[in-house]
Amino acid sequence: MVEIDHKETEPQKQAEDPLTKAIGAIGKWQIWICFVVFLVKFPVAWHQMSIIFLAPPMNFTCAQNRTNEEFDNGCNANCTNYEYDHHIFQETIISQWNLVCDRAWLKNLTQTFFMLGILVGNMVFGHLSDRYGRRMPFLAAVFLQLISGVTTAYSVNWYMFTALRFLLAVATGGTMVTSFVLTMELIGAKYREAVGIIYQIPFNLGHLSLPLFGYYLRDWSTFQLAISLPSVIFLSYYFLLPESPRWLMTAGRVNEAVKIMEIAAKRNNLPTESIATTTQKMSVEMSHKVEKHASFFALFRTPRLRARTIAICFNWFVCGICFFGVSQYIGHVSGNIFTNVAISAAIQVPGTIISIYANRLLGRKITLISSNCVTGLSCLLIIVVPQSGASHLTLGCIGLWGMSISFATVYLYAGELFPTVVRNSGVGLSSTVARIGSMVAPFVATLSETSPWLPPLTFGIIPLIGAGLCIILPDTRGKKLPDTLEEGEA
Repeated sequence: MVEIDHKETEPQKQAEDPLTKAIGAIGKWQIWICFVVFLVKFPVAWHQMSIIFLAPPMNFTCAQNRTNEEFDNGCNANCTNYEYDHHIFQETIISQWNLVCDRAWLKNLTQTFFMLGILVGNMVFGHLSDRYGRRMPFLAAVFLQLISGVTTAYSVNWYMFTALRFLLAVATGGTMVTSFVLTMELIGAKYREAVGIIYQIPFNLGHLSLPLFGYYLRDWSTFQLAISLPSVIFLSYYFLLPESPRWLMTAGRVNEAVKIMEIAAKRNNLPTESIATTTQKMSVEMSHKVEKHASFFALFRTPRLRARTIAICFNWFVCGICFFGVSQYIGHVSGNIFTNVAISAAIQVPGTIISIYANRLLGRKITLISSNCVTGLSCLLIIVVPQSGASHLTLGCIGLWGMSISFATVYLYAGELFPTVVRNSGVGLSSTVARIGSMVAPFVATLSETSPWLPPLTFGIIPLIGAGLCIILPDTRGKKLPDTLEEGEA
């Protein structure tokens, strides 16, 4: 599937793709499917970013030593009971299970387990979607997301909460990978780049709407329930979503593929007479096609390919740690947490749109270097600029804006950089490294509670290193995608 998709992106071969020719590169049918699938990104954003409101900063004091109305945030080895400032939030997982002082690291561990679950979900459902089709694993992931999300709201202790959040993350990772693959297989190569980036916008809008849930629902369990219940509507996808015709043809289920393609062609006002014949011919060609894949270790076989693999993987790590880390850090900046998160989310939408034009005009390399530098320098400025809620929020938002461009770019870059024989392995490795970064992010973001300068220093230096490593990468804009390891060396 990957080989077919990427070969299509060569301009001279776009017209040769019979499936695109039969149903159109994009039309009413694809737009409707994209709209339906894109809605899934809202709960993806809600669950990934929800830790901001599940475990926001809370002032506390030891109940045994309290002498006045102030909350000193002081830790005492002999303290067994804490009182919390509830004037902003009624109840959070911090106040519910006393995640302060020697237990404060548990709130970060919860988010780390969540990001690990995303990684597991990507791998498990990625395998299932290749074996059993895109549609059923997608529906299974949506169902698991609904059940685990709702159940999480009724957790009775930290262990139950974290375990259920892990399952929720596995499901969320599953919806991410299956929905993206399904969408890309229905869109013609000419529009795949733009749609692939636009696919990130619903995530941005989901992030933007999250503060509304947090503002009106100040209890963590009610908040968790509210961001989980909307997934009920996705159960209707059993009737709304088709299977991928490309996958059906590779699986030899030609008649099913023909039915879906005929519906798509009619919806897009295209002729349907020759679809059955064309599809049968495509299926025969696919069955005779022998895909040759190199070993995963081929990514590190030669010095040049090894250097490029390390460089692009590190830039995925940059996106993982900085995007989620800076997002959480902004929640800790002084000021109104709801306004801070809303502003930081709002600025990502234009960033994602700009990345489409930047990649077309400047290419992948310059776009990635520039956006990383924007993030790095803005975060470093937080250290030297006099501390104030407005200045640090502004610089943090600029850093997050840069990351919104970088994240969209590395997706394209990795897909175009690795040769076809190791492209799945290369993109899979890159995504794994990004998840490792997102697992580390909460620990770095909350260092501001003890060392205010450490998070911005970390989020400043790492993107600049990533920008420096981009120098050894070739720009892949408009170039033929490499199919062999030899072409990948060029």
